[in-house]
Amino acid sequence: MEWLTELDEELRPLGPVPREVAHREGRLHGVVHCWVVSRRAEETRVWFQQRAHEKRDFPDYFDIAVGGHIDYGESVENALRREAREELGITDFQPVLICKYIFESDIEKELVNTFFTIYDGNIIPDNDEVECGRFWSIREIEASLNKDIFTPNFENEYQSILHRLLVSR
Repeated sequence: MEWLTELDEELRPLGPVPREVAHREGRLHGVVHCWVVSRRAEETRVWFQQRAHEKRDFPDYFDIAVGGHIDYGESVENALRREAREELGITDFQPVLICKYIFESDIEKELVNTFFTIYDGNIIPDNDEVECGRFWSIREIEASLNKDIFTPNFENEYQSILHRLLVSR
């Protein structure tokens, strides 16, 4: 069983809660996101993972490079590094916190800790977590929005936060 830390509305930890209960009852809990951006090509490109066929939520949709729950008792930084290692085989990177926000859907209520990193090393997706992945140009991302290609959480984050960051770089 996976245990998360339930948070109150002031973002203070309340204690452990099973993941299934947090999702079923809409209890606030923490997650990490990390945008992996490459500058190797002529234009900025962003890595996306295609969620595995077996995922309960949004199978086969494309999503940000790294995303996952913060386990009970785990720090945000440790969760981010664990997820990057598990999902993409990335261990040597310098994350920068962009923002924190609450995202609520029919499935869950999350405190999202969003990071960004420039990374041009090898990416080796874990086939249990990720179907496949690749870098997308900003033009490709924008042409694919609102077409049931990306997860709703990604589209919310892109349109409200990171679009401004990526096009300004």
